[in-house]
Amino acid sequence: MSSYKRDTVCVQGGYTPGNGEPRQIPIIQSTTFKYATGEDMGKLFDLEASGYFYSRLQNPTCDSVAAKICELEGGSAAMLVSSGQAASFYSVFNIASCGDHIVSSSSIYGGTYNLFAVTMKRMGIDFTFVAPDCTPDELDAAFRPNTKAVFGETIANPALTVLDIEKFAAAAHSHGVPLIVDNTFATPVNCRPFEWGADIVTHSTTKYMDGHGAAVGGCIVDSGKFDWTKYPDKFPGLCTPDESYHGVTYTERFGLGGAYITKATAQLMRDFGSVQSPQSAFLLNLGLESLHVRIKRHCENGLAVARALKADQRVKYVTYPGLEGDKYYELAKKYLPDGVCGVVSFGLRGGREAAERFMRSLKLAAIETHVADARTCCLHPASTTHRQMTDEELDAAGVPADLVRFSCGLESADDLIADVMQALDAAE
Repeated sequence: MSSYKRDTVCVQGGYTPGNGEPRQIPIIQSTTFKYATGEDMGKLFDLEASGYFYSRLQNPTCDSVAAKICELEGGSAAMLVSSGQAASFYSVFNIASCGDHIVSSSSIYGGTYNLFAVTMKRMGIDFTFVAPDCTPDELDAAFRPNTKAVFGETIANPALTVLDIEKFAAAAHSHGVPLIVDNTFATPVNCRPFEWGADIVTHSTTKYMDGHGAAVGGCIVDSGKFDWTKYPDKFPGLCTPDESYHGVTYTERFGLGGAYITKATAQLMRDFGSVQSPQSAFLLNLGLESLHVRIKRHCENGLAVARALKADQRVKYVTYPGLEGDKYYELAKKYLPDGVCGVVSFGLRGGREAAERFMRSLKLAAIETHVADARTCCLHPASTTHRQMTDEELDAAGVPADLVRFSCGLESADDLIADVMQALDAAE
């Protein structure tokens, strides 16, 4: 459906029923698939035929939904995984191993930072974190001979910094490595990183793509444009035989458009098994069908709440890239001209105590660790997800003690603003 607009792909992409077949994507709730002969199944194991043999690797329902997301992002191949964390891990581990190095923006989701800085460091993969606002020279200085990729988020959670995708892509490509971009908050409705030079895109589909707090999931999309074969010594996993999978060389067998995702499926999904269930994929697809409509409302509500907060003297600061005067307003106009997201971060002049009183006083917005949902939710990291950290540590992490993350849902903007104002009254 490449000739259709993104709105149409949201509704009908990824699956086209034949005559008399189900209109909705069927839920293939089966772990295994039957074949007439061992030889038939053997061709699947040798990657010589397409099909399914065990849902830990691939499932028809999941593949249909992955195909829709691939179309939305303008990629060549995609796969669903069990969570956004799994997507971040697979996207890097598919091309990096013990002794390798990754450059990452420092302004990323805290869970991803921990995955990179702690867990993957234990696996022997080293990460250098650079400020998203670094100069090209500072970014260039972060690379090493063993660097295998660059990672960043289109809109960081919860800092709401906007990644200069072209700057990071240029640096990555000058060193012969791909740029991986987590596009969760923007979604392909508001930004398609491949059009700005990114090579691989990841998503926590749990957020706006699902949109209803129904199913945890993740997705990885390959642009098919990065030429792994130009750097065979840097990417041996893609350019030399995989002895764990019958000696297949992924770039030779599947070309640039299919090598990366096929390796991640045949090797990483086989060994780690972070599979998304068919039922979750079905729920995700229901969310995708209205993504283009919902995102517009999320952005409208986010901007309305940000403006109301900005005008209130009790609010110390407001972070929202779609707000004029925001540090990332110009980058947002460039990469996200149709809207940013529904998440607003702000701090109160009364500090941590005022933020805690504000949270206790909310009536419509729910206190949740979740974000980017149809229902408005709110979080004070210092008293919940980051409560083990001192105020000094919170400042260093870019999540000050007074910060409140407000995720605008699809309710009336007037009602959301009224809820915020009455909570501000109570917080005084």
